[in-house]
Amino acid sequence: MIDDIVYITIQLLLGFGSGLMVGAGFVAFLTVLGIIPRLVQLSKSIDRMNQYQASVIVGALLGTYFTFTDWTLQIPNILLGFWGLLHGIFIGMLAAALTEVLNVFPILMKRLGIDKEILWLLMAIVIGKIVGSLFHWIIFA
Repeated sequence: MIDDIVYITIQLLLGFGSGLMVGAGFVAFLTVLGIIPRLVQLSKSIDRMNQYQASVIVGALLGTYFTFTDWTLQIPNILLGFWGLLHGIFIGMLAAALTEVLNVFPILMKRLGIDKEILWLLMAIVIGKIVGSLFHWIIFA
């Protein structure tokens, strides 16, 4: 009985801590890329900044809810296509913002005085991504 409580407590702490790390990473990713300020700048809609921020928060919460529940939304195909279009726009904006920010690594390395080791940094990122993906697909799939 006590072993079950300890096991469940460890699972809760690991799950909560992992969720906090992923959430903080997502917010940092959006902040570093500057997607919302850039979107506001391009659309000249500074007066709607609160709506942009609220939509990101609500979208993240709804996405989390839909991911962890079996609840489905039965909608017509035309609305499903619109939903897919919105997802495509978001992913396209992330990709475009990421390409603008990729020059951050060389600048950071040069300022730290270790610009000769940028290959090691990029390889660490790539290998970490590969190992993480393999771990996920082999262990959890």
